[in-house]
Amino acid sequence: MRILVFGAGSLGSLVGGLLARTHDVTLVGRDPHMCRVREDGLRIEGAIEAHTRPRALTDGTGERADLAVVTTKAGDTDAAARVLATGRYDTVVSLQNGLTEERLLAALDTRILAGTATYGARLVAPGRVECTGVGEVTVGALSGGQDPAAERVASAFRAAGITAASAADMPRRRFRKLAVNAGINGPTALADVDNAAVAAGPASEVAREAACEVAVVARAEGVDLSNGDALAALERVADATAANHSSMRQDRAAERSTEVDAIYGAAIDRGETHGVETPTCRTIAALVRAWERERGLRPTDAAGRGLSHR
Repeated sequence: MRILVFGAGSLGSLVGGLLARTHDVTLVGRDPHMCRVREDGLRIEGAIEAHTRPRALTDGTGERADLAVVTTKAGDTDAAARVLATGRYDTVVSLQNGLTEERLLAALDTRILAGTATYGARLVAPGRVECTGVGEVTVGALSGGQDPAAERVASAFRAAGITAASAADMPRRRFRKLAVNAGINGPTALADVDNAAVAAGPASEVAREAACEVAVVARAEGVDLSNGDALAALERVADATAANHSSMRQDRAAERSTEVDAIYGAAIDRGETHGVETPTCRTIAALVRAWERERGLRPTDAAGRGLSHR
C-alpha cells in the first residue's frame, strides 16, 4: 500500500517508520529530521528496534497515495488539510489529539476515518525516534458503525507488525481519548511530573475531575461514555505510560506551543454548546494559556490579552 504520513514528528515518525517495513511510505515533516532520514534512513529505538528508509519530504503538495495518516499537532490541522487537498488519497485517517476529524472532513473530498494511537514515541534526534511503549492503533468511521475502509487500513497496519484494529464505536473512543488527554496532559505539564503522577498523589484528583468533565460533555453529545469508563481508561494509560513525559509536558520543556486548545478547548466549547460546566478543564486551560502567552507562544489582542483558541 502507498501511504503518506503527514506530520512526521515523534508519533508520525514511529508509525511511518514501522509501516515502511512493509509498505511504500512517504513521510512529510521538517528539516533537519527529514534531511537525515533521506541521507541515512530512520532508526527506531527503544521498545521496538528497526531501521527503515521511507521517502522523506518537507512539502507534501500534490502527492498521491492510497492512505494519508495525519499526525500533526492539532493546531496544524487546517494547514495540513490545505496541503492534502492538493493531492489525491483514497482514505485519510487522523491519529491526532483532540477532535480534529470534522475539520478534515470539511476540507477534503475523500473518505475520513477517526483513529486513536496509544504507542509512545519520542523524537530523540534527527533521523532517530524512540518507541517508549507499544500500544495499539484503532481506526473506524467517524460516525460509528462497521466500515470496510477502516478494516483495510487496520489490516495494512497489522501487515507491518503494528498492533491495530478497526472499531465500530469510534465516537465513544474519540471522547475517551479526549478524556485521557485532558486527565494527563495539563496536570503533568503544569506540575512537571511523569504520567504516573495522575494515577496517585496530589495531581490525581485534578486529572480525574478533568476526565469526568469530558465524559459529561460526551454524554451531552449523545455519546455513551460513563465517568467510570473515562476514569478506567485514564488509569490504564497512566499505568502503561507511567515513566513517559506527556506530549504537553514535552512541549513545555521545549518552550513551544501546546495542544491546550485542541484538548481543553474542545471540551469547553462543546460543554458550552450543551450547557455543561467544565470548571477543571477551564482552570487547566487558563494556566497553560498563561504560560504560553508569557513566552510569546499565543497571539494577543490590541489590549494585550492572550487570545483563546477561537
